[in-house]
Amino acid sequence: MEGPEGLGRKQACLAMLLHFLDTYQGLLQEEEGAGRIIKDLYLLIMKDESLYQDLREDTLRLHQLVETVELKIPEETQPPSKQVKPLFRHFRRIDSCLQTRVAFRGSDEIFCRVYMPDHSYVTIRSRLSASVQDILGSVTEKLQYSEEPAEREDSLILVAVASSGEKVLLQPTEDCVFTTLGINSHLFACTRDSYESLVPLPEEIQVSPGDTEIHRVEPEDVANHLTAFHWELFRCVHELEFVDYVFHGERGRRETANLELLLQRCSEVTHWVATEVLLCEAAGKRAQLLKKFIKIAAICKQNQDLLSFYAVVMGLDNAAVSRLRLTWEKLPGKFKNLFRKFENLTDPCRNHKSYRDVISKMKAPVIPFVPLILKDLTFLHEGSKTLVDGLVNIEKLHSVAEKVRTVRKYRSRPLCLDMEASPHHLQTKAYVRQFQVIDNQNLLFELSYKLEANSQ
Repeated sequence: MEGPEGLGRKQACLAMLLHFLDTYQGLLQEEEGAGRIIKDLYLLIMKDESLYQDLREDTLRLHQLVETVELKIPEETQPPSKQVKPLFRHFRRIDSCLQTRVAFRGSDEIFCRVYMPDHSYVTIRSRLSASVQDILGSVTEKLQYSEEPAEREDSLILVAVASSGEKVLLQPTEDCVFTTLGINSHLFACTRDSYESLVPLPEEIQVSPGDTEIHRVEPEDVANHLTAFHWELFRCVHELEFVDYVFHGERGRRETANLELLLQRCSEVTHWVATEVLLCEAAGKRAQLLKKFIKIAAICKQNQDLLSFYAVVMGLDNAAVSRLRLTWEKLPGKFKNLFRKFENLTDPCRNHKSYRDVISKMKAPVIPFVPLILKDLTFLHEGSKTLVDGLVNIEKLHSVAEKVRTVRKYRSRPLCLDMEASPHHLQTKAYVRQFQVIDNQNLLFELSYKLEANSQ
C-alpha cells in the first residue's frame, strides 16, 4: 500500500493500536496472546517508520505505551520479580495495612491462611488467580513438612466457611477464590469425611462488648481516612472491570479482583457501623455513637465520597440497629432530621432519583456508590441483545461505554484532602483500614435484643 491511501490506512491502524494500549495498559500483562499480537504489530510499524515520516510522532508514542505496559520486545529480557501483596481483609501487620493500595492482577502473589478442621492453619503463597486444585497442592506440600499428617492432594477438598456456619464446597477448577470470600469467611482444607464437622473460627462467633477505637476518634478523622482509603481502592479498579463483571460474571473473576474487593469493602463498612453500635452496652453512649456516625456520613458526603456515605447510612438502617427505639429517642432532633434527609437521599425510589440529582452536580474527584453503576450496566446488558441478526448492537455498546466513561470522569482529578496530622494519625488510619466486624445478621439481632428486648 503505497501513496496517500496506504499511509491513511497505516495511520488508522496505528491510531487504533494506540487507543487499545492506552485503554488496557497493565491488563495486557495477563493476556499472552494479546502481547504477541502487539509485539508483531510494533515490529512491523517500526519497519515502516523510515518510509513514512508522518508516522514518526505516533510511533514514538507507541514506543512509550509499549514500555508502560511492559511488553518488552527483546525476548531475553527477564521479567521483574513479583512482590507479594496483602489483601486488605487479611492484614495481620500494621505496616501492611498502612501501605498505599495498588491494583491487583491475576498473576500477583499473596499470602493466605488455609485452616484445618481443628483450626490449626498453614500459610501458603499463591497467585491471586490460583485454582482450587493449585491451592490444595500448596496445602498438601506444606503439610508434608509440618507435624500435621500429610494427606493426598486428591483426597482433600477446599471449603469456604462463613461466620454464620454456612459452608461452600469449592470445585477444583474454580479460580480467583480469594477475592470472592465473604468478609469473615475463611478457607478450610479437609477430607470429605470431616466436611460436616467444620465450624467457624472462635473469634468470628464470640464477641466482647465494650469501648473500641471508634469512641476515641473524631468524626472528621474517621471520615477523611475512609475517603482516602476508598479513593485508593476506587483508583485501582480498571474501567474494564465494570464491563467484565456484568458481561462475563463468574468467568471474569480474574479481571475483576479490584472491583470485587471494593464491593466487599462497602459491605464491610456497613457491617462495621452496625457492629460498633450493637457492641456498645450503655444507652447514652450508643446514642452518642449514632450521632457520631451521622456526622461521619455528613463529612463523607461533603468529601464527595458517596460510597462511604451510602455504607454508613445503610449500616444505621440495619434492622438490628433501627429497632433500638429507646436509643434513637435519645438522639437530638437536629440529628434525627439530618438522618431522615440522608435516608431520602439513599432511597431507591424512582430509580434512585435523589442520589442521581446530587451526583450529577458534583465535579471530580468523586467516589460514586459503585453498586448502582453495576446495576445500571446490568440493566443495559440484560435489557437488549449484544448481537441482533448476527450484527453487533452498536447502540447497546455505546450506552455501556457512556456509563463506564462516568467512572473516568469521577477520577479525572486527584483527591486532595486537608488531613492534619493528629497525634493518633497512624492509629486511626490503621483502625479504618482493618475493621473488625460481625457479618452474621443473626448474631447482630441477638446483640440487639440483649440491649433492648422489647423495642419494636
